[in-house]
Amino acid sequence: MIHKYSLNNYHILLDVNSGAVHVIDALADRLLDLFAPPLSQTCPRHVLDSLVPEGYPETQIMEAYEELYALYREGLLFSEDSYQDYAEQLKPAPIKSMCLNVAHDCNLRCRYCFAAQGDFGHGRKLMPFSVGKSAIDYMIAHSGPRRNLELDFFGGEPLMNWEVVRQLVTYARGLEQQAGKNFRFTLTTNGLLLDDERIAFINKEMSNVVLSIDGRKAVNDHLRPRADGTGCYDRIVPCYQKLAADRGGKNYYVRGTFTGYNLDFAQDVRHLLELGFRQISIEPVIGDIAEPYALTEADLPRIFEEYERLALDIIYRKSRGEEFNFFHFMLDLDQGPCAIKRLRGCSCGNEYIAVTPEGDIYPCHQFVGMEEWKLGTVLAGDLDAEKKLLFSKTHIYNKPDCRNCWAKFYCSGGCNANNYQYNGDIKKPHTLSCELERKRLECAIMIQAALC
Repeated sequence: MIHKYSLNNYHILLDVNSGAVHVIDALADRLLDLFAPPLSQTCPRHVLDSLVPEGYPETQIMEAYEELYALYREGLLFSEDSYQDYAEQLKPAPIKSMCLNVAHDCNLRCRYCFAAQGDFGHGRKLMPFSVGKSAIDYMIAHSGPRRNLELDFFGGEPLMNWEVVRQLVTYARGLEQQAGKNFRFTLTTNGLLLDDERIAFINKEMSNVVLSIDGRKAVNDHLRPRADGTGCYDRIVPCYQKLAADRGGKNYYVRGTFTGYNLDFAQDVRHLLELGFRQISIEPVIGDIAEPYALTEADLPRIFEEYERLALDIIYRKSRGEEFNFFHFMLDLDQGPCAIKRLRGCSCGNEYIAVTPEGDIYPCHQFVGMEEWKLGTVLAGDLDAEKKLLFSKTHIYNKPDCRNCWAKFYCSGGCNANNYQYNGDIKKPHTLSCELERKRLECAIMIQAALC
């Protein structure tokens, strides 16, 4: 399988199964329209007869064909799919990451919040230390031989339960040597409760920090108001700037959401750059199309234009030595994700779980509150083996819409929670998300072609 496209005056060819990317010329692009594997060593006569009338010299056509044939012989063009047999061997794996919902409460009322503005539809509550402690013990017990464990403090707004966050970090650190584990902590925050003391603790203990902001003040404050209806931009920006400046090389990123209200989201990326941030994500809202902020298929042409505009801006800035990362355009074409991640993505419900303030276990933070997907409880120490097996076996080859998609090894079948919420089936990808993902990938590959 191949995928070819033209963008920013580049003709780009992706060999899907090998992952090889080639920048080709217009003639090679045209040649690929005229034959299919298996390739013969010499250029077929019908190909010559088709292209000579278009103005291409016969010798030039044959030379271009020979170059494509060489790629074919090297396994870099029309390569065989070696992943499907491996996919059938996938099985449940030990837990490596946990989303700890320490607060089902929030001091913002974001209009697009998937978590029902903080309480996940089940009432506002905070996680007691005893439950968090049981969750950490549970994670260690179910992590098998894994040494590196990832624990994300999430909500709602986790800083509303700050003392418990501190206690749990201390508790986990105290177990590392005895258990032979290394914890890497992450915290996702809306920033309203940040202060110097909390920034110092976060920058000491958290391997990564996610700072929520939607970009420009008007955009952010329209969709991310406080509980009293006032905006949060002026309060959080100075705190984020201090936190990012004091990170000392540790990971962080500012994460925003674009909606139908700000289809010019490249402007929000530029604004965050102007504020001094260098690790940026602006992601599409996923929501009911009846909502006024929702993205729809009618918005796709405008969104695609904006992604292209942003890609050109990134090329320009990086060519001038301005180093920064836009999360959705980060792509490693040399190594890339491991085979397992290519096949089933984030591993929710298998290697990754989420825990509520009561100690209930769900496949991920976006499944929280869907009782039919509850996996167990950390208090009892149980885990639904049947559901875990289901998620471990959910991969791109048993998602019918993914099997023949050129982007399958990059998106790995999309978000299982979104698939279920909007299509009623974890194995049926959310169409709008697929369209956006494919466009982002085309832009990301083009950026690398331009900068190499």
